Amino acid sequence: MYFKSFNPLDGEQLQIMNEHGEIIRDDLMPDISDEDLIEMYKTMLFSRVIDTKTLQYQRQGRMLTYAPNLGQEATQVGTIAATRSTDWMASAFRELGAWLYRGAPLYNILLYWYGNEWGMHMPEDVKILPVSVPIASQLQHAAGLAYASVLKGEDDIAIGYVGDGGTSQGDFHEALNFAAVMNTPNVFIVQNNQYAISTKRSQQTNAATIAQKAIAYGMPGIQVDGNDIFAVYAATEEAVKRARSGGGPSLIECYTYRLGAHTTADDPTKYRDNEEVEQWKKKDPIDRLKKHLIMKNLWTEEKDLEQIENYGQYVKSTFEKVENSGLVPLEDVFDYHYEKRTPELERQYQERKAYNSSIGS
Repeated sequence: MYFKSFNPLDGEQLQIMNEHGEIIRDDLMPDISDEDLIEMYKTMLFSRVIDTKTLQYQRQGRMLTYAPNLGQEATQVGTIAATRSTDWMASAFRELGAWLYRGAPLYNILLYWYGNEWGMHMPEDVKILPVSVPIASQLQHAAGLAYASVLKGEDDIAIGYVGDGGTSQGDFHEALNFAAVMNTPNVFIVQNNQYAISTKRSQQTNAATIAQKAIAYGMPGIQVDGNDIFAVYAATEEAVKRARSGGGPSLIECYTYRLGAHTTADDPTKYRDNEEVEQWKKKDPIDRLKKHLIMKNLWTEEKDLEQIENYGQYVKSTFEKVENSGLVPLEDVFDYHYEKRTPELERQYQERKAYNSSIGS
């Protein structure tokens, strides 16, 4: 319904809730229980608190670089909430809300950004792939997982995430082309936050929308208001149903905005003006959903403050455990890329081991 009604070639964008939290298209509202909706909101709020606290730790020199999620919480939570726990998730690195909703432990997440790769070692029942550092390569992993699901006779799907900059990479093309040709059960999510680090969206592709690129691959595509969790959820739910029933892959462009920096190593004031940021703050996805919940008597400002305080304390105590987790064994840096160390890796390992001994480390 959504994909057919909002053809990206016609410049259509799916929006159900406006900036004031008001439903402007009742006929398009997805069926979400109050309980699930509150859980989605709380996850978005949790993500925001983690961002705030983690940025403080990084500025205090207690954590390595970090990629804030500020402004993209609806895109992350709205998409993953439409999947089921047995479906695979292949993420980039800015999917904190999706990780949390899917069940990634906070300890693991903070451990990863602390610089310990074991943070991406998820519990067996949490089907999230580790962060894929090469841009867009995770979409190929998602395509492979979906193809494997078909070969095994299962009905699990694979959802893959990428930023707008990642759509200019060859891996994006190869993954979508393979998925379309093989009719794999994939849902590809593009978090179009307007900037690939400092490169504006308009400078990295001349296409009017990213969603319309789906047409060339032979799959449905749609652009949604990425700050409207109902639009995000509705489109993803339809794409997931299609994939699970053998209808093949889909591409969803979530039109959103990165309110913060690309990472803590970035200074966005060098390439965008404050006026633009202020305009997008008015579309904040968390404020939007909170207004809606309050209008429905499902939430209050008092509950909000209490929840923020509780989350803050939990992040603080969890990060203290991370700080006390100890050093990573040197072998961990060399042992997991190949089954056995290559001669070159062995040389590097021995060299580093000798250096550590020389400094008493």
